[in-house]
Amino acid sequence: MTPHSLRIATVTDAARARIAVARLAAASGVPALERTRLVTALSTRLRECLAEGGTCVVCCRVTTRDDEPALRVTVAPEHEAGTATGEPARETVEPAWETEVPCPEPVGCEGGGVPGEASVLAEALLAADEDTASVLRELAGHQELVAVQRERMHRSDQGVLSLRDQLDAARRDLREAAAASRAARAEAENARRRLTFVADASAVLTASLDQDEIVRQLPELLVPRYASKVDVWLFDQDERKGAAPHPAAAVVAARTGRPQYAADHPGNLPGVDDQPPSALMPTSPLLCLPLPTRRAPLGVLTLYPPEQRWSPDDAVMLVELARWASTAIDNARRFERNRDIAETLQRALLTDLPATTAGLSLAARYLPAIHGLNIGGDWYDAFRQPDGGLVTVVGDVTGHGLHAAVMMSQLRTALRAYAVDGASPGRVLTRLHLFLDDLQPDLYATAVIARFRPGDPTFTWATAGHPPPVLRTGDGRVEILDTEPGAMLGIPLEQEIDDHTLPLTDGTTLALYTDGLVERRARGIDQGIERLAAALGTFGPAELDADLDGSADRILVPLLSDSERDDDACLLLCHLHGEGSVTGSAGRAARAHLPCTVRT
Repeated sequence: MTPHSLRIATVTDAARARIAVARLAAASGVPALERTRLVTALSTRLRECLAEGGTCVVCCRVTTRDDEPALRVTVAPEHEAGTATGEPARETVEPAWETEVPCPEPVGCEGGGVPGEASVLAEALLAADEDTASVLRELAGHQELVAVQRERMHRSDQGVLSLRDQLDAARRDLREAAAASRAARAEAENARRRLTFVADASAVLTASLDQDEIVRQLPELLVPRYASKVDVWLFDQDERKGAAPHPAAAVVAARTGRPQYAADHPGNLPGVDDQPPSALMPTSPLLCLPLPTRRAPLGVLTLYPPEQRWSPDDAVMLVELARWASTAIDNARRFERNRDIAETLQRALLTDLPATTAGLSLAARYLPAIHGLNIGGDWYDAFRQPDGGLVTVVGDVTGHGLHAAVMMSQLRTALRAYAVDGASPGRVLTRLHLFLDDLQPDLYATAVIARFRPGDPTFTWATAGHPPPVLRTGDGRVEILDTEPGAMLGIPLEQEIDDHTLPLTDGTTLALYTDGLVERRARGIDQGIERLAAALGTFGPAELDADLDGSADRILVPLLSDSERDDDACLLLCHLHGEGSVTGSAGRAARAHLPCTVRT
């Protein structure tokens, strides 16, 4: 297609060129918006060319780009050259500006020229106005769309900002919740640790019934976690050992019964009164906790601080621990007092062995329990009957302490009363069974009785629920007398307890005892009885004749070597001297009147 060229030298030429290009673009089917862009760009370029001076050439032609028709517009400066006829010749060189738009309906450019008529110009201007109006309408639509999009973007921005604020608030809440959770876990762990400490410490303190042991354990429990040093002030020990200087806060705690905190700053501890710093320890805070009981404080527990100050929760826990310690000490004192009373009563009620004749000697041992309040139930007795016979008894009342000691005393008295009329051992135990069942239906006892009569070559015995006697004959044989024992005294059962009789020869030794001597937790009582029989069998007749008390001691040594001493133990030896013993009958009589020592 022939290009359409326009020479631009003036503003009028530029306007005509603008109109011509707009008409050509409209005829070629270029959309109004693209036409406006094309004309605007062309006007800008033509204005630049006119501002630079000289002339330029606008060339329009239809080309093919990618098999699609397109309208190409170029603007280039004009260069003059002479011709053979002398007229000026014009040619274009490499364009300075070029643009191209697609044209759906291409038209030819031949024969066209720049219209010069006013009507054509007016028509072109109207067409340009229509294009401008169309473009403006499109721009207005685009502006509405832009406004809608801007409003949406604004709302979106507001939503994003609101969401960001919510996220920030959520992050803050999450951080606060995490901090609160960590604090709660730490507080729960501290509370669990304190409760565990109080539970373990109270178990340790209440497990012992020894006051000195409890006082010794307090520093071990508290140092170094809750105190760097612990001072236990017990009032009764202060009286025995002499007064020692104590901090003023400890004296106030003893007088008022309230915990005291002494320092140069307030402690702010719950339930604890603040005091000035101690004159004895002016640089160190002190926490003075009374050891309360239902009657009056036993003393004061003074704590020196660990590396850190005591927290309010620590103070509450320590006050509670002081109560546990006071209860444990008070219980230990009550136990020791009751134990001493029961042991004193028990020893007072034990019989002084009577002087014997006819070569019969007695030796007795009573050993109270060392651990626990297990004394008061075991006893031995020996007394004469009106016919000159000698009755020996070993018994055991169930239970321990003062009550068992009192009941033992009553049984001992009743047994002596029943034996006054010369009743046999079995008959005495039968009466005692009925008496105990009527006196204390919920109390039981065991007993063994052996009776020796002057001139009688036999002896009689009977047992009721008691370990069987052990007999060593003069020739060294040892026998456990477990023939048909009666049931325990006091049980709800009617029974007639039988008597048993055996020959009595010179050198015979009869051992009566309680279960505390032979019974062990790790072994049965039968093994203990066999050990007693074996120990008795190791003695010769001469040893028993010469020193029955020493023999009793030597029997106890192997039997008690593995004992925990948590129960009373009694041993009563009845020994008939042999014919060959020194000093004859006079020596036997003198020896029978020797005092018998009760050893512990």
